[in-house]
Amino acid sequence: MEIKIVSDKMNPLLHRREVRFIVEYEGATPSIMDVKSKIVAMLNADKNLTVVDTLNQEYGKMECTGYVKIYDSEKTMNLIEKKSVLEKNKEKEEVVEEGE
Repeated sequence: MEIKIVSDKMNPLLHRREVRFIVEYEGATPSIMDVKSKIVAMLNADKNLTVVDTLNQEYGKMECTGYVKIYDSEKTMNLIEKKSVLEKNKEKEEVVEEGE
């Protein structure tokens, strides 16, 4: 899996960094968590403040486009993001622990 950054800009109004990217891969479409971990490593970001918003694939292509937001603080992230988006960005262990 290879990730190419298309745009990277700061959004001071929402206290976040917004990154658009293209993922090229072989085989099955990578999961949100796979993409998130690679983006966090590439951009040297905090994984708890990083949210993969979208991951869109065109039929028949071995690439997809995505949009990631990296927040300045957890408080800001929780105020702005929908719960559904935050849930899909949690790792499986975190979801299991909260469900107990």
